[in-house]
Amino acid sequence: MRLLTWNIRTGGGDRLPAITEVLRQERPDLVALQELRGFDQARLGRLAAELGLQGHLARSVFGQPVAVMARRITRRTSVTWRLHHAAAALTFGDLTLVSTHLNPFAPERRRREATWLAPRFHRASRLALLAGDLNGLDPHTDHTAAISSLAPRYRRRHLAPDGTVDTRGLAAFERGGLADLWLRAGVGDGRSVPTTGCGGAEFGPMRLDYVLGNPAVAERVREVRVLRGGATENASDHYPLLAELDL
Repeated sequence: MRLLTWNIRTGGGDRLPAITEVLRQERPDLVALQELRGFDQARLGRLAAELGLQGHLARSVFGQPVAVMARRITRRTSVTWRLHHAAAALTFGDLTLVSTHLNPFAPERRRREATWLAPRFHRASRLALLAGDLNGLDPHTDHTAAISSLAPRYRRRHLAPDGTVDTRGLAAFERGGLADLWLRAGVGDGRSVPTTGCGGAEFGPMRLDYVLGNPAVAERVREVRVLRGGATENASDHYPLLAELDL
């Protein structure tokens, strides 16, 4: 089973054909999308239908919608509070997939969001996946070079009160039972921002996009990799992340 997660940057705009091209080419069974500005359920449904999938959109009070897609959905859940953006979840059979997008500006708010989301979903089904733009850095990597390349106003987004690199958001997911699947099966360069065509000053070379899973899923991950080249270079400021799992 193939899972693709992607922040498509403010709804895609005139880049949406390129985004759709990548999705068609990769033919994922599961999709998690973030930053769906301008999308409603009908528009998401049309995109999902082009891919042979069903879709569920979660609106956001403060930020932008997020969505999940799968070949079959038996239950849908939206979380539109306690989060800067939102979370969209679907369940079919023994699997629950959550797409979410955490606060881009404040490390402490990301920590609170992760602390709240992890226990809510890691036991939602026997197999639980959470994917998306988590806007945080993992606690197992030296991020000094990536942080030092940023202007001070962007560097603050990744610093703890004592000035050290803040990794509490991803650490909170780990404590909540959701493992970073890249650490188990990552292949190649895992940095998901910035792209060559749409990158911005707010990014250093970082891994901000993740696929997390509970222990039952973590045992079944085969490969996780960032998709680069071709349309991905100009379709968004984030590269898509693809995970292959034995589900």
